[in-house]
Amino acid sequence: MTNLSDIINILPAMKSGDDLLSALEVLPEYSADIRNADVPVRLMELSALYRIYVPSQMSLEIYSKLYLALLRSLQKKGTKLAVQQQNQNYKAVMQQEYRGIIGGSDSFTIIGASGTGKSSAISRAIALITENHVIEVENPYSKIIPCICVQCPFDSSVKGLLLEILRKVDEVIDGKYYQNALRARTTTDMLIGNVSQVALNHIGLLIVDEIQNVCSSKNGRSLVGMLTQLINNSGISICMVGTPESAVFFEQAVQLARRSLGLRYDVMEYGTNFRKFCETVFSYQYVKQKTEITDAVMEWLYEHTSGNISVVVSLIHDAQEIAILNGKEVLNLESLNEAYQQRLSMLHGFIHPKQKKQTTKPKRKAAVKDVNLPEKDVNKVEFTIADLVVTAKNENMDIVKLLKEHMTVVEVAV
Repeated sequence: MTNLSDIINILPAMKSGDDLLSALEVLPEYSADIRNADVPVRLMELSALYRIYVPSQMSLEIYSKLYLALLRSLQKKGTKLAVQQQNQNYKAVMQQEYRGIIGGSDSFTIIGASGTGKSSAISRAIALITENHVIEVENPYSKIIPCICVQCPFDSSVKGLLLEILRKVDEVIDGKYYQNALRARTTTDMLIGNVSQVALNHIGLLIVDEIQNVCSSKNGRSLVGMLTQLINNSGISICMVGTPESAVFFEQAVQLARRSLGLRYDVMEYGTNFRKFCETVFSYQYVKQKTEITDAVMEWLYEHTSGNISVVVSLIHDAQEIAILNGKEVLNLESLNEAYQQRLSMLHGFIHPKQKKQTTKPKRKAAVKDVNLPEKDVNKVEFTIADLVVTAKNENMDIVKLLKEHMTVVEVAV
């Protein structure tokens, strides 16, 4: 145990550079002998591909952001302002008097397209930061959870999210906050004060995943407002994780935008990081015939996944599964294309592979005869009827005669 004033020293030392990359990387054990094992064994071991984690620049940035956010949150605990806020939170529950004392604007977002690896990066960062799942403080005695992850309710229910926070806290410290809240049938206003007190005493960093759910719900603004009040009344840092559509929601108003400053990521560009990732995943082969990845294969993977690393893993996994089941036992472009057509058909509308070059000659367009051009260059000028009218007017020519030179004209007597 330790004193609350020394709680910062409990955190593992912040890593950086090559040490951080090495610590974040996850490469499951692999032996080439597995390629000679029975089919059921190989199919079971094939799932190891989903446990691979190759860190990127995004991983480093997310780790640093979460570490510093947790550090700022822990610095506020045990201070004079924190004690005053505890008293104020008690009044908020009993007398419905809300006033933020400890304050703070420690909220930020991590926004990225689905499948970019942001959730995996957050999970790896939390695993490094929170080596001690619970920090026990002696003076005064308290249990502090460095990080709690909850999911935004699909209907953006404020009460539902508050109760979920209490339930998660009870799971870790074996408390009864959730049961007591249900038994007392507390209102949403009382729950905000209750959760603020619990967060101040027991939570370091709160991560709210799937925050894009606020976009399609009438309760979206209320939920973000509740999170803002939770920050002001507890002093903890709150990280909101979601897809790009959530950015549109937060950009609607200044009070929302200032709470959503943070990190934003898109699919991976074709370059060193993507090639390294493909080489790593491709090396885990469970088919009998081993093949080496080539530049053509990596380009094909990028074209047919749009740089989405989650789809890359699924594609290589399913290609090997199909090759094992149909007896071809080789991971090549043929098996990859078969997996793309059979297993990823639902994603074809979201993936835009490069179009093949046109192999047929385009149809020849009609040309206008320009009287100012030499005869050999006549067919090089395209025409419209409006152009012919202008030419006939400028050259004082008969428009019908000019039209007959470029198209079939049938004269009808009236």
